[in-house]
Amino acid sequence: MSNLPPYAGPAERTWYYTYRLICAAIFVFLIAPIIVMVPLSFNAEPYFTFRPEMLALNPDAFSMRWYQDIIDNRQWLFSMKNSFIIGIAATLLATTLGTLAALGLSRPDMPYKGVIMGILISPMIVPLIITAAGLFFFYSRFGLSQTFVGIIMAHTALGTPFVVITVTATLSGFDTSLIRASAGLGASQTRTFFKVIMPLISPGVISGGLFAFVTSFDEVVVVLFLSGFEQRTIPRQMWAGIREQISPTILAVATILVCISIALLTVVELLRRRSERLRGISPG
Repeated sequence: MSNLPPYAGPAERTWYYTYRLICAAIFVFLIAPIIVMVPLSFNAEPYFTFRPEMLALNPDAFSMRWYQDIIDNRQWLFSMKNSFIIGIAATLLATTLGTLAALGLSRPDMPYKGVIMGILISPMIVPLIITAAGLFFFYSRFGLSQTFVGIIMAHTALGTPFVVITVTATLSGFDTSLIRASAGLGASQTRTFFKVIMPLISPGVISGGLFAFVTSFDEVVVVLFLSGFEQRTIPRQMWAGIREQISPTILAVATILVCISIALLTVVELLRRRSERLRGISPG
């Protein structure tokens, strides 16, 4: 149904439909390179192009062989296990540190908030290649290069800014009178935190944690600098596969990663709407 008012003139109607056409074109431009991987991952032949049989929707042109190759290939399974171990560990650390930092920054008596916030979100601003090189030289001095601990710490540094930003945004609408009410009723600070503050900011905390997990799960530059063979992750394995032996298995893995990202972003959106309902804001 059109949202145009009945009194809209020809120029307004033209701009109304032109604007939506431009938005649709931009959306297709951004999403097409991702969508095109999905059917190619079901190609029965080891090609990265659409064959005439696929365009004709011939069932014999499609196969699950590349997804089966992921299961049969020990290197892919090994990389997946590493990615989940590193991603979960880095997410837990980043969520904890980011939440504590956001709580500290939300205090009205916190000095130099702008400077501290700038330092905390600097991993999002500094080019990743510079961050990776700095982490490599710094961790090499302490023997943390080519170790799980080193990669987890590096991914924690990359994921913490997302937690800080989301939790800080959640706390911006937090009603501090609830803390005073809790204290007035005799609750300790610990009980107030877990019974009053955490339930209200949990959507922001979980959203930040999911962003931190996606950041760790998809990150490849830092892993190229810091990882050895034992710490190889899915993006690192995909990079090696492109350089050494191009196979549509990479497209199958990429499709799985896209599905995981869509699922996580869906959870983030649901949490955002829940947070708005808790704060009395109508979802937009």
